[in-house]
Amino acid sequence: MASERITLTVPGPHGDREVGLSSPNRVLWPELGITKHELAEYLIAVSTPFLSANGDRPVSLERFPEGVDGERFYSKNPPKGAPGFIETVTVAYNSGRKHPQIVLTEPAAVVWAAQMNTVVFHPWASLTDNTDNPVELRIDLDPQPGTDFADAAAVAPALREVLEEAGLTAFIKTSGNRGLHVFCPIEPTHEFLDVRHAVIAAGRELERRMPDKVTMNWWKEERGERIFIDFNQANRDRTMAGAYSPRALPGATVSMPITWDELAGGVDPAAFTVRDAPQRLADVGDPWASLLEKPSRIDTLLEWWQRDLDNGLGELSFPPDFPKMPGEPPRVQPSRINPENWD
Repeated sequence: MASERITLTVPGPHGDREVGLSSPNRVLWPELGITKHELAEYLIAVSTPFLSANGDRPVSLERFPEGVDGERFYSKNPPKGAPGFIETVTVAYNSGRKHPQIVLTEPAAVVWAAQMNTVVFHPWASLTDNTDNPVELRIDLDPQPGTDFADAAAVAPALREVLEEAGLTAFIKTSGNRGLHVFCPIEPTHEFLDVRHAVIAAGRELERRMPDKVTMNWWKEERGERIFIDFNQANRDRTMAGAYSPRALPGATVSMPITWDELAGGVDPAAFTVRDAPQRLADVGDPWASLLEKPSRIDTLLEWWQRDLDNGLGELSFPPDFPKMPGEPPRVQPSRINPENWD
């Protein structure tokens, strides 16, 4: 017996495309009964702002063949049999290895990703014409145990002020979970390591101003009940859930761009879902429509980075899968360091 399959007509820049959707009634979010078909229709509805934020750049697809409660895996390069409108770009990873990675350039490509059971989209901070140099400085405000979204929301305006002092314009979105993501459009003049250092400089400045609420400590045992500035999300091949991307959480929340006025007025990140986001978009438009129109430079943040180096603040820890980096502190929990074995 043939498996259930439907065909969706997806408008796009090259005319309508027919995209097949197998098992359209497969439930991806069990608590809400949201199906694969409903996910595809959501992605069509938000395709314009979704592609503006996530298109024309390397993207990793987080796939859930059995729904969000089941196993997950990531696709970076296109699988065999991908349609011709799925584009790729060759990128260099931290290991030095190079490989083609998926690029989404039109609505049909996003629907194809849904056909592949993609729930979460993880775009790079760089575009296809120069994958080595980010066009966005991204800062992840990550609530630690004992803190929540409200704590991240209280910190975000102070971060905005720090970034404004450095000459950057900050945009904000919910993470789709408990945190917030702050993005600043930047000129693609520096590679990922420089941008990471700029994020560290901004984070250190915010930590100085709000030491009881913000931490830059990489090791969880040192963070306390504070908002962690996850500076390693600025690394090459490190990504956050993209704007308008669904999350693999019971409530089918999405990572939603919001305005700073909305944040100040109090927003509920749980209110932005696969079912609710299209109507919000129709009502208020895309708060990130102008995100990349006026990029700034990170020169001031890099001056702050150098100032902190001169004052004795060195490099911070990298993720464990990265090569050992110059000046990096020991990759071991501070509580486990034997001072006799370290300079």
